[in-house]
Amino acid sequence: MTQGPIDIDHEALRRRYAAERDKRLRPDGNEQYVEPTGRFASLLDDPYVTPIDRPARTDEVEVAVIGGGFAGLTTGAMLRQQGIDDIVIIEAGGDLGGVWYWNRYPGAMCDTAAMIYLPLLEEVGALPSAKYVAAPEIHAHALRIAERFDLRPRSMLSTRVTAVTWEPEAHRWRIETDRGDILRARFVTMGTGPLHRPKLPGIAGIESFAGPCFHTSRWDWSVTGGDPLGAPMVGLADKRVGIIGTGATAVQCIVPLGRDAKELFVFQRTPSSVDIRDNHPLDEEMTRTLGPGWQAEWLRNFAVLQTGGQAEVDLVEDGWTDISKRIWAKVVERMGPTFDLDDVRAAYEESDDEKMTEIRARIDAVVDDPATAEALKPWYRQLCKRPCFHDEYLDTFNRPSVHLVDTDGQGVDAIDATGVVVGGRHVDLDVVIFASGFEVGTDYARRCGYETTGRGGETLSEHWADGMSTLHGMHSVGFPNLFIVGHAQGGNLISNITHNLTEAAKTASAVIARALDVGAVEVETTAEAEAAWIAPIAAAEPGVLGNAECTPGYYNNEGGEMGRRQRLNGGGYQAGPVAFFDYIGRWRQSPDLAGLELRDVDGQRVGL
Repeated sequence: MTQGPIDIDHEALRRRYAAERDKRLRPDGNEQYVEPTGRFASLLDDPYVTPIDRPARTDEVEVAVIGGGFAGLTTGAMLRQQGIDDIVIIEAGGDLGGVWYWNRYPGAMCDTAAMIYLPLLEEVGALPSAKYVAAPEIHAHALRIAERFDLRPRSMLSTRVTAVTWEPEAHRWRIETDRGDILRARFVTMGTGPLHRPKLPGIAGIESFAGPCFHTSRWDWSVTGGDPLGAPMVGLADKRVGIIGTGATAVQCIVPLGRDAKELFVFQRTPSSVDIRDNHPLDEEMTRTLGPGWQAEWLRNFAVLQTGGQAEVDLVEDGWTDISKRIWAKVVERMGPTFDLDDVRAAYEESDDEKMTEIRARIDAVVDDPATAEALKPWYRQLCKRPCFHDEYLDTFNRPSVHLVDTDGQGVDAIDATGVVVGGRHVDLDVVIFASGFEVGTDYARRCGYETTGRGGETLSEHWADGMSTLHGMHSVGFPNLFIVGHAQGGNLISNITHNLTEAAKTASAVIARALDVGAVEVETTAEAEAAWIAPIAAAEPGVLGNAECTPGYYNNEGGEMGRRQRLNGGGYQAGPVAFFDYIGRWRQSPDLAGLELRDVDGQRVGL
């Protein structure tokens, strides 16, 4: 939504941003959220599938893939492409799909363009129906990957891992599950992701509400009626519904809730930055021109533009690339005989000020009530919180049945049997919905739901006590044959998580194939390589996402300290995502796999 020059008082904007941040700072930080226990313990269960009784497994496999979302599916696919068939995917859900299996709330869709978000489109011979696609289509694509690579027969569903332990004499990982399984695997990949374990706000009286109460990630269709495909939620036609939260999930489900509920009360602590999505069906003429390797081209084009690089054409053209193109234009304006990082920083600040001013102006243009419009305005930099894109969210607040309850950054005070208390005001409700997100800042073992114990009895939690410690975000010393499939300490491209997962899957499968080819029984990073990899990540400035000047959120440790631990847990390759993807692509094809040791049964290095 590029406009002409905008008159902005940048200093006044800095002061407003700081004031809005300060009122939201809390001493308890991440501890303000609580685990689902008591009444909410069932939030960790699967409401969609009743597990089928089966005998416990005690066999051995070549590769155990923990997690059946896009991380596990891309890893399984890449292993199959390497000719490795003796694999098992262990998934807690009743079907494959990960976050897109669990999240079935109304309006759910991904805010990253489908042409780059859906992995392996070329490999399965598919194209999305629109620029952005809804959750059912994303889940269907996950199952399409499973079908194409014959992964379903290689899957253990409705099965939670409870422990992963290295057995040095056997050179195997022992994997225990809640179904009584004791599997042994030569290699283990872990792609459990950060978006599957729901968290709840620590609101006083949270368990006291007498009516239906649930989290968006475990939507209770028996209460609301309707379905994930968009059928009207007739069960809410006579209900006063409250939703707590206005983040990326809430922005999507508030629209159908506002349409179907008798009354909807939206409890807001921090408004989201909501830009235009401009969703539309794919251009058939464009799709006919796609040739071999088109998705790799689109992925690189997006990553280059979104991280401030230059390209002749913007293939994706979305809100993510818009801000980066604006920044570069400002840099070009400022460039004189010399060029330094101060120019980039100033260009970013000016461009972001303009972008956020436009976003706030759009709210005034769309929302009829001036007080509601003012409360919906985000006063922070666009990348301080997950940017949102939606074409109907703001219009929903023009419905007379939809009420914004702004808490001025303080959140809900209490919940009782009949409703919610905010600022001394009681709001009577029939249904309460939590859109409070997932555990992102908690320890890895807590998010996984199990502990991993490596050589000498050291746990991964102990090894990472001062922050995540890996080579390439994948290998940790003392944990041979273990592969983390994620984004941290790698590309860390948060605007398109699946790009990170696909690259990690390619790397893990290539290393496993190399180890099998040369007869290695152990693959492990060296302590020196691990230390060298994390040193620049630990020393780096937090950057925009972790900036202490940002409003509190999971990007910046809820406004708390961004010390060594936080930088290691949330940082990436210092040269950026594109440079990392190029680097790791060369590395996994190199003859020496620098930083790794491939060892035989006697501990001698092999394969070099």
